[in-house]
Amino acid sequence: MEIILKYFPNLTDQQIRQFSLLESLYKDWNSKINLISRKDLEGLYERHVLHSLAIAMVVQFRPKTCILDVGTGGGFPGIPLAILFPEAQFTLNDSIGKKIMVVSEISASLGLKNVTPVNARAEDLDMKFDFIVSRAVTDFPKFHSWVKSKIRKENRNKIVNGILYLKGGDLETELSAFKKHIQIFELKDFFTEEFYLTKKLVYYS
Repeated sequence: MEIILKYFPNLTDQQIRQFSLLESLYKDWNSKINLISRKDLEGLYERHVLHSLAIAMVVQFRPKTCILDVGTGGGFPGIPLAILFPEAQFTLNDSIGKKIMVVSEISASLGLKNVTPVNARAEDLDMKFDFIVSRAVTDFPKFHSWVKSKIRKENRNKIVNGILYLKGGDLETELSAFKKHIQIFELKDFFTEEFYLTKKLVYYS
């Protein structure tokens, strides 16, 4: 939990309580449904929670902003972002029903009123959003084809609506067709931990 306060020192008491609860909630649910590897569970705040919050280093979602988290799995990046931005609206989507059930239960345990879990394939969703977020569920061209029609045209934030995609490694070939629309943020510029040396945030607008 200290690592979250290191980078986000101005959390409210409610947000600190909610972030603090994540470890016990995920340990409990992980014992029933395998959501996170044991090694990653031990580094939950560094490898999952803070990683999710890297998006907040690029955009501060304004009230009523609508965000879709595609392939949310156990709720990343959506749940940490929903804690940080309680006045934004988050739709957390996954095609695996048991994962969405866990997302629903964890959101309820945290008292999150701004999270809507949806069990469906992303390409089947018939809704529009300001931003679409995800953590490397597939290669970017395929992901873009799933969600490109779901980005709302009217902007309400300081950056233009689009995709915020967390991914690691060499992305040059993968992103070559999108160069005019892409901005890449190196997470090592935001966070000093070794885990972030090769991690990136891809912003497509």
